[in-house]
Amino acid sequence: MLGVGLNEAAGRTAYLAGFHAAQGLIFETAGRVFKRHSTVQAEFGRLVKDDPRFDVALRTFLPRTYNLKSIADYGTGPGSHVSRESARDAIQTARRFVRSVTLLVPSNGQEGY
Repeated sequence: MLGVGLNEAAGRTAYLAGFHAAQGLIFETAGRVFKRHSTVQAEFGRLVKDDPRFDVALRTFLPRTYNLKSIADYGTGPGSHVSRESARDAIQTARRFVRSVTLLVPSNGQEGY
């Protein structure tokens, strides 16, 4: 998407990758399913609040990049676009975010968090 100039779609997709990873971690650790973006963001933040494996960039990824999703889904008018740099940064952080979350998800019935 980014390679063909679809910055809004790339930014939205980066956010959604993190959002779904966070939903997975919440389900696997707490057995709960949340669908609202604000609820997933809050619960995920609570889970990783004191975890040293999650630096500030990872802890704030979901709230920061939700804006990219909002622009892609609802933005109109001047200033409602996602820059290539913002989309690229979101993609890079999303990759790191998903990898970090994957390490926390329990595997084979063992607790990961």
